[in-house]
Amino acid sequence: MTFLRRAVPAVVMAGALMVPAALPAAAQPASARPGVTAPAAVSPSVPALNPYFEQQLAWGPCAEFARTATDREAYANPRYDCAYLDVPLDYGDPDLATARIAMLRQKALDPAARIGSLFVDPGGPGGSGVSFLPALAGLIGDGEVAQKFDLIGFDPRGVGVSEPAIDCSTTEEVDAERADLDLDTSPEGVAQTEQEFQEFADRCAERVGIDVLANVGTRDVARDLHLAHEVVGDDLLTYVGYSYGTSIGAEFARQFPEEVRALVLDGAVDPSLGPVESRTTQARGFQRAFDNFAAYCAAQPECPLGTDAAAASARVQELLTPLIDAPVPTSDATRTLGYADAITGLIQALYAESLWPPLLDGLAKVARGDGTTLLILADIYYDRAPDGSYGNLLEAFPAISCMDGDRLTDRAVAREINDTNLALAPFLDAGFGSSDVLELCSFWPVPPTSEAGPVDAPGLPTVLVASSTGDPATPYEDGVSLAGQLAARLLTVENDSHTVVLQGANACADAATTRYLVDLALPAADLTCAREAAQGR
Repeated sequence: MTFLRRAVPAVVMAGALMVPAALPAAAQPASARPGVTAPAAVSPSVPALNPYFEQQLAWGPCAEFARTATDREAYANPRYDCAYLDVPLDYGDPDLATARIAMLRQKALDPAARIGSLFVDPGGPGGSGVSFLPALAGLIGDGEVAQKFDLIGFDPRGVGVSEPAIDCSTTEEVDAERADLDLDTSPEGVAQTEQEFQEFADRCAERVGIDVLANVGTRDVARDLHLAHEVVGDDLLTYVGYSYGTSIGAEFARQFPEEVRALVLDGAVDPSLGPVESRTTQARGFQRAFDNFAAYCAAQPECPLGTDAAAASARVQELLTPLIDAPVPTSDATRTLGYADAITGLIQALYAESLWPPLLDGLAKVARGDGTTLLILADIYYDRAPDGSYGNLLEAFPAISCMDGDRLTDRAVAREINDTNLALAPFLDAGFGSSDVLELCSFWPVPPTSEAGPVDAPGLPTVLVASSTGDPATPYEDGVSLAGQLAARLLTVENDSHTVVLQGANACADAATTRYLVDLALPAADLTCAREAAQGR
């Protein structure tokens, strides 16, 4: 079972993949495991790094940074300008080669009151901060945060329009992968799936390059962020990271604890989890989200899952498994909805309460033989543009994840993980049984670079960790754990969506976050923000 950790405002682009429980895991969430040694932080005093710290950014129009028509429309706003930041491809040998990090900025709306820059990351790994920033800026509006900070979204190395990009697959190859069910848990099916993993890993090595793949982990993203905040003129970093973006923030805290002004980590990834729990913790969260959706559905006039919410897990599979053999048509005469895309669309919608109505509509349409809505939801997850092209999120995700975690080589452990996921998330059990298939990362061509275990950041000021009680992708307990590791203030938000701060979804959470970012004023103690009315319901 695989989960993609992304966090973008649900009203803009909610996205997450949880591969069905009967399917093999392709890559696992970014977390460091025992036995992996990370090099020490790279200091700006290294002479070979001086040119990077002394560079002048050439901020200008963002047109060349646009990948889609939506990007082009958003980037035309005169509030935004863009630049590339030069970074060493390999911090161990800064003279070897240079990479470029794409950044999009909205300048502080009140220059006289400007505090500095606020860097933001939407998660992933593989989410584009450049594409994300206009959406987040729209939700932040013209309040204090926008008045007093330059808002900067960045594409981590290898991601989005940063260069070189992690680009392993053609459009046709992505389409083929979407159509490949990999449901067969027999030894022959396992061997076929693992052969596909090997082929993908080989393709990435050939098309991207071993030198690039070896340096795309979160360890090096944190180093880039260190360089970035210095180059834009900030002595200390102010940062908001969502979902996987919390891993970037936590790794920055580990390497550069005394260079932190403010960190807000929302939808936390817990780096202290063991090898099984790190791969199963989200199953419980997504089942809880599905159960909540099922209760909402049962209260509607016509619920395709029936009025018994307790039976909804079995009912949703009864509704969707026929698509394995008989995909249903959509409004696009050239495309149908199959089982894999239906499950992806389902999980996509569970990321946020605001997407429950479209999910209800999508399931009702499938019952009538129409796959249009669930396919649209799946396309959003896959970052598919209207012209049929894809961004590189799904390629960057495993490339980065495989640098950040352990490698599963024990088939008994793989079986245990599969068994646990089937038990914890029955709504994704298609009835094909458990599997001992290994993961994509088990076939990755370069070793991981993450440090093991809990975050140790002596000298770190008190920072803010936000965690939603009903977060499906990064469960509430993960935020509690990370807050404890960082000795951070914990902001608990009664909310059933993945991430919440600065998105207009909870005034209490936004106010606490704003006061911290602007004034460095944290709540006197851990704070709980009560639930507000769900959007879109």
